[in-house]
Amino acid sequence: MSGTDRRPTIGVLALQGDVREHVAALEAAGATAVTVRRPAELDAIDGIVIPGGESTTMSRLLDLLDLLVPLRTRLAEGMPAYGSCAGMILLASDVLDTRPDAHHLDALDITVRRNAFGRQVQSFETDIDITDVPGGPMRAVFIRAPWVEATGAGVTVLGRVPDGPAAGRVVAVRQGSVVATSFHPEVTGDLRIHRYFTDIVAAGA
Repeated sequence: MSGTDRRPTIGVLALQGDVREHVAALEAAGATAVTVRRPAELDAIDGIVIPGGESTTMSRLLDLLDLLVPLRTRLAEGMPAYGSCAGMILLASDVLDTRPDAHHLDALDITVRRNAFGRQVQSFETDIDITDVPGGPMRAVFIRAPWVEATGAGVTVLGRVPDGPAAGRVVAVRQGSVVATSFHPEVTGDLRIHRYFTDIVAAGA
């Protein structure tokens, strides 16, 4: 892609989770969205979304489908990425409360804690201000979500839980062209995170 000749092509890792919802949100946000299940498909995309789901299952499937090393390589080379919920866990450099054999992608210098907010029955919604994303507070849906325990020097905190028992916990971050949220913007109809990421991909493509 050069300049504004075409819409950026953004892949959605299609192993598990809210794949269709992310594809629809990316298309509405101005990207050409495609699903990614095979290593060769990584060559055709400008950026990637890693959806929510079960991070340990996705980790195992990445390995079984020979996607783990090629995806790590593309990310290390600077491919933009956005991860929501389990996607944040997979993009992290350090993961707490996970299986000892789980893989992660080392694309964000963060430490995350899996299922930090509790079990499925403790899922919740709240309004969060996201730095660099205009338009006022965003409704954030948390489903067995992680939070960020620690960030490296190159990581910008974009959002925190505003109140309640988890007040102050970091739930949105960015490092270079890699973005992650603990919550699921693909389920609310608010396209601002997807537009934000699409703009990042378009600027670097």
